[in-house]
Amino acid sequence: MRFDPHIFDKICAERKGSERATLENIITLAVEIAREGREGRKIGTLFVVFDSEAVLQRSRCLILDPLAGHPDSAKKIDDPNVRETIKELAQLDGAFIVSDAGVAISACRYINASSEGIVLPLGLGSRHMAAASITKETKAVAVVVSESSIVRIFDRGELVAEIIPELWMLSRFSPHLTRPYIEQTRDHLTVLSKQG
Repeated sequence: MRFDPHIFDKICAERKGSERATLENIITLAVEIAREGREGRKIGTLFVVFDSEAVLQRSRCLILDPLAGHPDSAKKIDDPNVRETIKELAQLDGAFIVSDAGVAISACRYINASSEGIVLPLGLGSRHMAAASITKETKAVAVVVSESSIVRIFDRGELVAEIIPELWMLSRFSPHLTRPYIEQTRDHLTVLSKQG
């Protein structure tokens, strides 16, 4: 699935070059997971992108890491085989850690970051709290796929964007972003991003 590249301009504005490409790849993968689910059921997952060394220090494996021991060249998120592997692994608990260069470094990670000072809208769960917390403590960006098929992006401890993959969901969705925000819809994808 490929989207109009301008749909991510607001979300990815601060990222340049390969970092932007990595973030766009992760957001696209997250939207695919939100739309497709796995084996007929909706699944949720968390991607923590950038500042991977700091993120690894603030997380630990929940099970034996299925990505450990494989060369970086075999874990690039722009590889279709890796994307399908990640979709399978997303059924497991825990977060994915992705490097600036777009390498899936680790999977099934428990994020151990302080939630002190994090304020989230009611209704968002532990995955969202972990995403906000790790982005407050590091320079990472977190992309959360909710089991409700909504993708949320966190940066600097705050919810900065929500992506609703299906237009029909709009009638049942009330955003958690506070106004003012910008709403863009293209190719059956709606992005809400913080203004200013």
